Amino acid sequence: MRQQGWLRILAFLAFSWVAFLLVTVKLVRQQDTSDTDSSQRLARALRELDKLHKSNAELNALVLDLNYNPRIDNKKILLSYFQNSKGGLNGPSEEYELSRRRIFSNTKELWYYVNSELQSLVKEGDGVKVEHISKIKDIVGEHYRSLLKDITSLADVDGHAVWRQQESENLSNLVQKRLKHLQNPSDCAKARKLVCDLNKGCGYGCQLHHVVYCFIVAYATERTLILRSKGWRYSKGGWQDVFLPLSDTCLLPNGETTNRWPGHRNTQVITLPIIDSINPRPPFLPLALPEDLAPRLNVLHGDPVVWWIGQFLKYMLRPQPATSNKLDEYAKKVKFQKPIVGVHIRRTDKVGTEAAFHKLDEYMIHVEQYYKYKELTDKVDKKRVYLATDEPKLFSEAKRKYPEYEIVGDEDISKTASISKRYSDQSLSGIITDIHFLSLSDYLVCTFSSQVCRVAYEIMNSLHPDASTLYTSLDDIYYYGGQKRRLHIAVLPHEANGPHEMNLLVGDEIAVAGNHWDGYSKGTNLRTKESGLYPTFKVSPKIETAPFASYPDVTLSTNELQEQKRSQ
Repeated sequence: MRQQGWLRILAFLAFSWVAFLLVTVKLVRQQDTSDTDSSQRLARALRELDKLHKSNAELNALVLDLNYNPRIDNKKILLSYFQNSKGGLNGPSEEYELSRRRIFSNTKELWYYVNSELQSLVKEGDGVKVEHISKIKDIVGEHYRSLLKDITSLADVDGHAVWRQQESENLSNLVQKRLKHLQNPSDCAKARKLVCDLNKGCGYGCQLHHVVYCFIVAYATERTLILRSKGWRYSKGGWQDVFLPLSDTCLLPNGETTNRWPGHRNTQVITLPIIDSINPRPPFLPLALPEDLAPRLNVLHGDPVVWWIGQFLKYMLRPQPATSNKLDEYAKKVKFQKPIVGVHIRRTDKVGTEAAFHKLDEYMIHVEQYYKYKELTDKVDKKRVYLATDEPKLFSEAKRKYPEYEIVGDEDISKTASISKRYSDQSLSGIITDIHFLSLSDYLVCTFSSQVCRVAYEIMNSLHPDASTLYTSLDDIYYYGGQKRRLHIAVLPHEANGPHEMNLLVGDEIAVAGNHWDGYSKGTNLRTKESGLYPTFKVSPKIETAPFASYPDVTLSTNELQEQKRSQ
């Protein structure tokens, strides 16, 4: 009953937002030309805003009532949790969590659409009309941020916040324990192994993703991963110069029988090619999730595969003491503190080949949006940006154009990211540092065409129960190089409104090509083979699963669960 109440609140939020925006766009779209009509339209829009303001006030009162309702005893809930030796509260239903996240996502999609339409009207108009549209856009933006805040607050007051934290830790600890078990066999001489060469001809982020791919295949096939990294282009001594070895007991690729992928189950040592060349392609490549973990991850996380990838990075990137000391010293040097938004701007060889050029202002629009959103609930004494870039001149530009911000970062690191210095010890130290502090930021603004930003986002999601909404990408949606398709499934029908759109029936699966950030995504309907645009709010993400090794003998003990609870 209680969750049904929350679903009614979510539906109320969505209805209020949609009603307001439909009225706003309708008013703006009217083509009256006189100043009198423009003023009347603005007045009518403001009256609608006043109605929505009253509705929001009623909603806030309802949330507060539920939060402080004596029938909902949070202390008893927490007490029952800590008394539960099996570790954890009863979690929310899958329906509730998916509905809550869908309303959040669709609210953003509606904002993308309205913002894009209003922007186009501004370009078409002039004079008073442009001024009125700009005012309406500002007010719509304010209501949008307020509504996001209200939806987000539901996760804090619905009684499941402790469960989300606990479930995330339980799942993370389970995966980390499985990886440790896999990487430390009792007898290395007899262990089945998968050999991965750290020699892929690409940059640091790409190489990290290469190792993650190898690790996923090793996990799925229950083979100890042997990483051959001597002569690594970033550090001749190899992986262990900066990170802890992937195994404490098994580092050599020796074995009685050796073969290249796919080999046979009884082949002791198999060598794996890069993801672009693997043949046959196994079903467990990203974006697939393990069948035994997927149901829990689908409830916990808004984009489960990002959490999944983040767990491998969590294990892989355990720093050597010297690396850890450098990160601590750097944090003190730049006075890294929160709140802070991580901004990664990739230029040099990426622009014009793999990504379009984006001005600094395009990033800072989203930084400012984040701080306006944050100021609805918290006092922000200082707005900070952690700037990571391979273009040193951006530091002076950011400080000159945005004096109200504290620009945190190191121009010297950006100099080592130049093409001529990229594969040096200094460059490696710099990129490790930038990714580390980007991942620690409260929010990320970047381009997902950059593997560096995707790595930071993946690590960020290993640090939170669900950080899937804490980013803005100026270009691509999240993807994994060499991945299997990303799927949407239609939950509402759609009739194409022109040659660029495609039809959808409920249940259609769409292979996603990208999000245009204007309310529409692009993809291919797998039923009709038709490609085109479709409204993003009419679909939901569909996760794909595969049979991975399930490690039935590796579980969290009662003592481990109790220790987890004591550490909170």
